Amino acid sequence: MLEISTLWWVITVVVIVGLLAFDLILAAARPHAVGFREAVGWSVFYILIAVGFGLAFMWYAGADFGAQYFAGYIVEKSLSVDNLFVFVIIMTTFAVPEAHQHKVLTFGIIIALILRAVFIVVGAALLDLFAVMFLLFGLLLIFTAIQLYRHRDQDPDVQENGLVKLTRRVIPVSTEYDGGRLFTRLDGRKVATPLFIVLIAIGSTDLLFALDSIPAVFGVTAEPYIVFVANAFALLGLRALFFLVKGLLDRLIYLSTGLAVILAFIGVKLVLHWAHGIWPGVPTVSTAVSLIVIVVVLTVTTVASLVRTRQDPTLKAHPGSLRAHPPRDEQAGAR
Repeated sequence: MLEISTLWWVITVVVIVGLLAFDLILAAARPHAVGFREAVGWSVFYILIAVGFGLAFMWYAGADFGAQYFAGYIVEKSLSVDNLFVFVIIMTTFAVPEAHQHKVLTFGIIIALILRAVFIVVGAALLDLFAVMFLLFGLLLIFTAIQLYRHRDQDPDVQENGLVKLTRRVIPVSTEYDGGRLFTRLDGRKVATPLFIVLIAIGSTDLLFALDSIPAVFGVTAEPYIVFVANAFALLGLRALFFLVKGLLDRLIYLSTGLAVILAFIGVKLVLHWAHGIWPGVPTVSTAVSLIVIVVVLTVTTVASLVRTRQDPTLKAHPGSLRAHPPRDEQAGAR
């Protein structure tokens, strides 16, 4: 059992909030289109912070807990790439100006971190109270993996997002952006800008991703502190990673398949963990094996994707969806 003092929890949260605040202030003070060199610099910066923390944590807590952190970080980082797919779709659908994409992404990361913190607290409490939650989390991940694989060649329909549609009904929305403002005045009345709708779309998408990612990381560690920091450091680098790999995402055609395999693997691991508590003869999967499987699947997925798209440049990747969506023209015809 990992013992983390209240003081260390506070220091960790302050550091993470400080990094988020710095990111947000930077985005607000100098809105601009982020170039490749800048994106590389920030990506390396956040990866070094995550790795540096992991090494320090391994020295402090031991090799096993350190391995759990790195396994959780890699799981969350790989799932966050799927987040990026959806962010690209949202930015494209709502034609967000490049100068304000930095700000939108930072707010999206803050929303994601808050939602994950809530789910971590709830998830940890449920696991402590009910061992059967390992079984339920495992079955949820297996179901998610099956759905993601079935609809791996689809994109989520942002315009049909229930919260976005409800917001449009309740709040008047302008058709034009007004700089980086969420609200503006149109014909003497206050209205939301498309940027506000973008944040609603990203926030509701983050909620869905949190429902998958938290059970997934609990599959490699049962320690709430490790779950939190793995999520936090994976999300902190998401903004820079967006601008770095935005052009590469279209080439990762097997990413959804790889993520489905990882989610299914972790789901099976959770089910075995639950079964082991009832029947000690049931085997369990160690953290080291989990780390190896995750790294191998991601490596094979990435290499196979790049090789395949090089052979056929017309192929385009999709983030996958948990449910089928009829083509846009069929939806229009139905209306």
